[in-house]
Amino acid sequence: MSDEDIDIDALEKRMTGAITSLRTEFASLRTGRASASMLDPVMVEAYGSPTPLNQLATINVPEPRMVLVNVWDKSMVNAVDKAIRSSGLGINPQMDGTILRLPIPELNEERRRELAKVAGQYAENAKIAVRNVRRDGMDQVKKAKASGMAEDDQKMWSEEIQQLTDGVIARIDAALSAKQEEIMQV
Repeated sequence: MSDEDIDIDALEKRMTGAITSLRTEFASLRTGRASASMLDPVMVEAYGSPTPLNQLATINVPEPRMVLVNVWDKSMVNAVDKAIRSSGLGINPQMDGTILRLPIPELNEERRRELAKVAGQYAENAKIAVRNVRRDGMDQVKKAKASGMAEDDQKMWSEEIQQLTDGVIARIDAALSAKQEEIMQV
């Protein structure tokens, strides 16, 4: 294995994938403001299989504390209502024909703290994923050393992988800090 076999771009892509995944998880956390993405994790039992809600309805946010779900198939309205109620989001839809109105209640202090902890867990999982990618990169360096890589090259690659890891973890910490601040705003 030569030093050209250590693909920093691939490692960076995998690490930034962890950030992308983290942002998706953060978007599903309720912050007291209405957001169409908060319904992304909702799966509806439709036509014999679980289907994402956004494949069965149009989701709009007409005002800061209201989400409108316009179900396309009238026969699916009750299934969508049931899925939203059982999703754990703490939202009770109000039916109006094929439209479900989802009033977003104000979050209390205890619930805000719980959501901030959940955000912290999401961030920690992303950091673990980044560290796993770092470990893979360091394993590549060790294999390259075993097959004759110069010690200076080994040190350079190890430092580059570590700098990449530190940078991505700093971005995760910044995203977590911003999300926790958003959750705790009154």
